[in-house]
Amino acid sequence: MNTIQAQEIKRRGVAALDDLIAQGDVHIIRNNQLQYVVLSEARYAELLEAQEEALVARVRASLEDLKAGRVRRFTSAEELMEAMDREDAA
Repeated sequence: MNTIQAQEIKRRGVAALDDLIAQGDVHIIRNNQLQYVVLSEARYAELLEAQEEALVARVRASLEDLKAGRVRRFTSAEELMEAMDREDAA
């Protein structure tokens, strides 16, 4: 994991990230805790694409469940919540 102190960025500016970002994502430490993550534009685009692909896959799976009859219908949100609570208790 690439890390850098926030004070180092304050002292050197964004140039402090240049070498680190070439190696991968950079975690910024502030007050001795990981606070931020800096990504390259290419990495950010990859994450957005993966998120979109996952969304499409979930919708497709849901449509397949609907077509196959693997669904339950509820008349209200309260009924749905009660069913979820029963499943959690089981």
